[in-house]
Amino acid sequence: MAVPLMQAVRVGRYVVKQHLTGRKRYPLVLMLEPLFRCNLACAGCGKIDYPAQILNQRMSLQECLDADAEAGAPVIAVAGGEPLLHKDMPQIIKGLIARKKYVYLCTNGLLLEKKLDDYEPSPFFSWDIHLDGDKLMHDSSVCQEGVFERATAAIRAAKARGFRVSINCTLFDGAMPERVAAFFDEVMAMGVDGIMTAPGYAYERAPDQEHFLNRQKTKQLFRDIFRLGKGKKWRFTQSPLFLNFLAGNENYHCTPWGKPLRTVFGWQRPCYLLGEGYAKSFKELMEDTAWEQYGTGAYEKCADCMVHSGYESTAVMDAVRRPWHIAKVALFGPETEKPMVPEISLANQRSAEYDYDAQVAQQMERLTTKGKPARGPRVRVNGRVADAVTANAAD
Repeated sequence: MAVPLMQAVRVGRYVVKQHLTGRKRYPLVLMLEPLFRCNLACAGCGKIDYPAQILNQRMSLQECLDADAEAGAPVIAVAGGEPLLHKDMPQIIKGLIARKKYVYLCTNGLLLEKKLDDYEPSPFFSWDIHLDGDKLMHDSSVCQEGVFERATAAIRAAKARGFRVSINCTLFDGAMPERVAAFFDEVMAMGVDGIMTAPGYAYERAPDQEHFLNRQKTKQLFRDIFRLGKGKKWRFTQSPLFLNFLAGNENYHCTPWGKPLRTVFGWQRPCYLLGEGYAKSFKELMEDTAWEQYGTGAYEKCADCMVHSGYESTAVMDAVRRPWHIAKVALFGPETEKPMVPEISLANQRSAEYDYDAQVAQQMERLTTKGKPARGPRVRVNGRVADAVTANAAD
């Protein structure tokens, strides 16, 4: 079992409690991005296309702890950017673990061996290494040679120190099922504790827009991979029902609030993948976001999405409603031969809106004014808005 039993029990207890109390929307995993800066520039990433002033921003230790307190999720995934570039990351992880949160530190592995002494093994902590396939696949994905070898060396070093280690494997168009299956065999032999996998999301700012999978290709790819994995002991850190969904056997709609994201900008609306505005608090995010306007079938940008950040929570909630169903899928694996479930209609989806430049301009203005003396009350003088002090002088 890729997820430790105690973690599965505590998360399951949390989900059941939410259902019993009638809570409509609740987080399963807090996605925490204390910085956007990265030491790689992957062609499929849309997270690092910001001016230097923004890339230099960091969430403080207290801001990270406050985000946890606001959300109250049992699991926290700390990502970026590259989180190991954050000088306070050891303290952030230690503070979250002290609260008995299950923490996954997501990293490309390039700095991991250098930073290992800053961390201690814990049943509440796991390294989550970005590894998109075998050497050729991964180095191509991250647009730099030698990264696969450094990442796998880091995995071995972390395992030798007694850490739990999982991998995060994102797949793109052109991935060959046989190679992916062989890669899963390889990482299992390496001693990796679990695999998290999903198709890449088509970030609008990603340099490479040609290799993102549509939903039909995603389903066929994962169905072919899981067929090759029958009888093998691949360990996944994801719900069996999410894997069944990837193989085209569940007609799920996404649960975007299930994995809310806190960044240097605030709480990102509506989800980890789409940045279409920011809330100042978790409460505001939950209560003031027009959730019904997003998701496959509702919004053009969501049309091809099948990523765990939106659908894993749906699968977990379904497991609570249908425990016999998840037991069957967990025992026999995802269905690979029967017809796939019908696809969600896109006939009524609204058109995509593009406001990235406006958001960047807003954040740049915020940074420019940060640290300046606070303005007094604003009033209108001769048809123009001015500070109260200026207005009084004019009078």
